[in-house]
Amino acid sequence: MIESLPIRKIIHVDMDAFYASVAQLDNPDLRGKAIAVGGGGARGVVSAASYEARKFGVRSAMAGALARKLCPELIFVKSDFARYNEISKQVRAIFYEYTDLVEPLSLDEAYLDVTENKVGMPSATVIATWIRQKIKERTGLNASAGISINKFIAKVASDINKPNGQKTIPPEEVISFLEALDIRKFYGIGKVTAEKMYQRGIFTGLDMKKKSKEYLAENFGKSGSYYYDIVRGIQHSQVKPNRIRKSLAAERTFRENITSEIFMMERLEHIANEIEKRLSKSNVAGKTITLKIKYSDFTLQTRSKTLGYYVRTKDIILETAKDLLYQDTMKDSVRLLGISLSNLNTEKKEEPVNDKKEEAIDVQLRFEF
Repeated sequence: MIESLPIRKIIHVDMDAFYASVAQLDNPDLRGKAIAVGGGGARGVVSAASYEARKFGVRSAMAGALARKLCPELIFVKSDFARYNEISKQVRAIFYEYTDLVEPLSLDEAYLDVTENKVGMPSATVIATWIRQKIKERTGLNASAGISINKFIAKVASDINKPNGQKTIPPEEVISFLEALDIRKFYGIGKVTAEKMYQRGIFTGLDMKKKSKEYLAENFGKSGSYYYDIVRGIQHSQVKPNRIRKSLAAERTFRENITSEIFMMERLEHIANEIEKRLSKSNVAGKTITLKIKYSDFTLQTRSKTLGYYVRTKDIILETAKDLLYQDTMKDSVRLLGISLSNLNTEKKEEPVNDKKEEAIDVQLRFEF
């Protein structure tokens, strides 16, 4: 039991293979078959894969050619974002029947804080079950859920009994759960960091917990203090109903690799035009422009420049991207170019957590999970 921390009831709901499941829902002939959304072209990339396809090793962000090699019977289908948005709105409407504290992460997943809820149900586990049942009844799709005391643990828990399942980590089990968890399962620890941890003898949460905050900071930089806290079940980040956009981006993958910088400039102009449209639609502007370059060998390079003023027009964005392009020589032919704008005028400083106030209500939150 984590006695010193305020106990919240957080649910992380994650739709199962959402894009692929929508395709199978709308086309019964695809049900039970290995399908991939996107990736059908010669240089396409898989956006999502059904569970039938995942058994063959097909994953999102995988080149379509490799996916087809792993699974010769793989069926490629086109994305349908209008349909995804339609169903996503139905799912979110269900969330709001239980709480207004809903933080969407994407079209297919969200955090819910049901510490205090609209139905007066003391059990977050029961609420998660009801939500998943309603999603199935109203959309025909399956969802999984994780339930615990903070967003980090809830998200980790939602993967444990996928697909179409849920997992609750109550307060008294949090520490033992985290200590036994493989560090590859810690949300936020990628493949490269996991390998670095393995090299230092950190294989589980318990191994990480034995390291001092100074050691973690020295070996993993700014993330060190984050790792130090989460393995102890500490996370102060609250469910934020209105998530603030922190960046806006557009990118293009080319049918054939490009070597000419003149051709690259033509592509960047189209991308900058798309960025301008999105900025106008969202009514935002930004100061930091980042150029993303993916080479033919799939290595990735980014180059950034921060201006002294907010911009939203294509001309300035394109001119800055051009400067970044010529900032250094190309190491190889290019398969993808992208531009992103960050340091937006929507960003606000988060208010510090009022620990004293939360400690005062902690005693009232010793309820059923």
